[in-house]
Amino acid sequence: MIEVKEVDANLKSQVNSFVDFQYKLYKDCPQFTPPFRGDIKRMLLRNHPFFEHSDGTFFIAYNDGEMVGRIAAMENLPFNKHHETKKGQFYYFDCIDEQEVANALFDRAFEWLHDRGLNDAVGPKGFGAFDGYGIQVEGTEHHQMMNMMNYNFTYYPGLIEKYGFSKEVDFVSCYIAPEKFILPEKVKIIAEKVEAKGNFAVKRFSSKKELMSWALKIGEAYNNTFVNNWEYYPLSQNEIQFLKDDILAYADHRLIKLITHKDKVIGFLLGFPDVSAAMKRHNGRLTPWAMVDLLRESKRTKWLSLNGAGILPEYQGRGGNALLYSEMLKLLDDYSFEHVEQTQMAETAVQIRRDMVNLGVQPYKNHRVYHKNI
Repeated sequence: MIEVKEVDANLKSQVNSFVDFQYKLYKDCPQFTPPFRGDIKRMLLRNHPFFEHSDGTFFIAYNDGEMVGRIAAMENLPFNKHHETKKGQFYYFDCIDEQEVANALFDRAFEWLHDRGLNDAVGPKGFGAFDGYGIQVEGTEHHQMMNMMNYNFTYYPGLIEKYGFSKEVDFVSCYIAPEKFILPEKVKIIAEKVEAKGNFAVKRFSSKKELMSWALKIGEAYNNTFVNNWEYYPLSQNEIQFLKDDILAYADHRLIKLITHKDKVIGFLLGFPDVSAAMKRHNGRLTPWAMVDLLRESKRTKWLSLNGAGILPEYQGRGGNALLYSEMLKLLDDYSFEHVEQTQMAETAVQIRRDMVNLGVQPYKNHRVYHKNI
């Protein structure tokens, strides 16, 4: 018999069960990259700025006492206010290949959302800007790029669609072979001209200290750049601070570049060395040795993730995009990465997706966010 229970965050055993389930489910899957266990626990214990403005809860499914699935249900109040909607969302959906289990999890999550007056549910959609979106519907044969995207077994879309979910939006990830990334001469000339005129400039960082001194400006620019994207909502100052402390503090300053206009940050290029191999070796545990290994992996990996490349909408078409793509080419030329992934671009980001295809970039993964009326 399937039983779904709400997690009591005061009970360590329940918190650990929720966290551990994913690792057990994927223990023999070579493409899966284990997230950091502490990151998931932080959500269950509500130690995240999301919970300063919104709410969420977590459920575990049991079958005759054995854990067989999990899910989180959330209400993002700033998102709903900005878009004038009453949407709920789900995340951390993991389940054995049993429709009955999936149905029970969604029934319980929908009950929680309905009780809050919400009329639609979307997901997977996480707690922050760098949480991966969607269920992977294409490219599951490729390795998961750290925890900047989700990974799932191929049966997941079927479980979700049989429950009655339909597509909301797709997030495509693209593979870039550096030797095939071709910048047309016209784009190079435009980039050189706009930089020479001084209307636009490129900010490059000489040290981690200098990068961190700009971190809040980067967060604010990130907050403003994607205003036309499906997933956008205005981040709080504490959420921007969280991005600074949790993401930029571990970034390689040489792989972060900003596009400025009269000292205002209007675009950015965020590159992150792929440390998936080290994450797999430590299975989600962030010990002192794991931290050393992650640092070593960041210096020897041949994979780079571009998870954040954009120009403020009002500066697109004025030369800013050309300068951004020129800097992308320089980044690929200057370092020894053999493989590059542009991680999760929403299909609503029409201009940059069109540009990337024209520059020789190939889509190779697709994550689908689903929705269903409650």
